[in-house]
Amino acid sequence: MHGGVGRNLGLVVALVALCVVGVVTGGDRFASLDNVMTILRLAAVIGVLSIGMTFVITGGGIDLSVGSVLGLASIWASTVATQTMAEDVHWVVMVLTALAVGTAAGLVNGVLIAYGKVVAFIATLAMMVAARGLAEMIANRQTQIVDVDTFLDAVRGDVLGIPKIVWVFVLVAVAGWLLLNRTTFGRRTLAVGGNPEAARLAGIKVRRHTMYLYALAGLTAGIAAVMMLGRTGSGSSTHGMLYELDAIAAVVVGGTLLAGGRGTIIGTVLGVVLFSTLTNVFIINNLSTSAQSVAKGVIIVAAVLLQQRLAARSRGA
Repeated sequence: MHGGVGRNLGLVVALVALCVVGVVTGGDRFASLDNVMTILRLAAVIGVLSIGMTFVITGGGIDLSVGSVLGLASIWASTVATQTMAEDVHWVVMVLTALAVGTAAGLVNGVLIAYGKVVAFIATLAMMVAARGLAEMIANRQTQIVDVDTFLDAVRGDVLGIPKIVWVFVLVAVAGWLLLNRTTFGRRTLAVGGNPEAARLAGIKVRRHTMYLYALAGLTAGIAAVMMLGRTGSGSSTHGMLYELDAIAAVVVGGTLLAGGRGTIIGTVLGVVLFSTLTNVFIINNLSTSAQSVAKGVIIVAAVLLQQRLAARSRGA
């Protein structure tokens, strides 16, 4: 359990145990291929957000705004003006709009935190409120229907029997793993999260790198917004409500240290799938959302306590 393999193995065991519970209590309803696809669809959007959150937390930060930024990006990408331009030019206009809005919001967070020296919790909390409010103003608190058929055709449907949004999650996860584990950017992220002062003395531009981390989280929020537009066929200021909490929970349960300095993309993916499976088991068994929230809370606390215990053992070794 001291290494990444041990932590991931523990998550796999927990996921298998949860699947056994699902099969015993739900039977064929849980074990069917359609239900597996439902679990993966549920995990996809949160999963993309969680990949960006992994980088931020590994770098010693926190981002409470990704859910609201997702909602804002979905609204901006589905306005009449954007959809008209998409019909006249290409449906990619909607995608680029969502990505630009998400990245811009992330950059604002990064500048405030890195150069304005605003505490990450406060800066991203302010963005969470402001982005949600701006989305409501733009849409006049109304749902905006996506009428660009070429866009819907591109983001909906299956490839090799697997929903396209699940493939997007897989691609983002693979890109995130390569970025964190096989690039200088990833090594700098670990260094900044582990000891910012030591990273600065080693020649890393800590403030600039921190800004990049929040921009990356905003970019993943924009990608998630595109996925949400495809899944629901609409833009709404309520999209992504409380998703930031689910993303943080998946990252922490996956084994990324809240204090920064250690991150795992594989663990995050397993954490997302674990929570999605848990939600599915509760729904199949007609259990209340309140009981589901309690179960999630217990899992999160157990994960944090385990992190603290392992950290104490490492210091004592």
